[in-house]
Amino acid sequence: MTADEFKAEAAKIRNAAMASAMRYVGNTDVAEDIVQDTMLKMWSMCPALKKPAGPLATVLIRNACIDHLRRHRQHCSIENMCIEEPVQGDADTVRMARMMEIVDRLPDTQQVILRLRHMQGMEMREIADITGMSEVNIRKVLSRARQAVRDKFMKGDKG
Repeated sequence: MTADEFKAEAAKIRNAAMASAMRYVGNTDVAEDIVQDTMLKMWSMCPALKKPAGPLATVLIRNACIDHLRRHRQHCSIENMCIEEPVQGDADTVRMARMMEIVDRLPDTQQVILRLRHMQGMEMREIADITGMSEVNIRKVLSRARQAVRDKFMKGDKG
């Protein structure tokens, strides 16, 4: 693709790329940066690009947005959470405390895997490496743990 063809393609896909990035990140400035970085990446590939460039831009935007969200994911330390004494009247805090009581009573393996996945944000592969289990087993244990928490929570049980 020539430089002029690239400019024409970039002008066509820019609005759609911006809208796509906004759906992922929800911040105009961040979306603009992601679109700009994507366009620069595509510019560096210009001689090898073929028309239409829109599908490639869509994939690159999505991947860049996911990378951004992973890098800027908010983490919270479980040690800093006050789940023993919820604030009266705060329904979300009460539900969270109740759910944590249920998690605390799960079998050790289920509890560890559930905490690593949902509270530490680890990927299945990382959990498998830590526990020495296969990813398939991790998924099964995680599914059973989620089901146990869901069932006990819906019944109103704490343990």
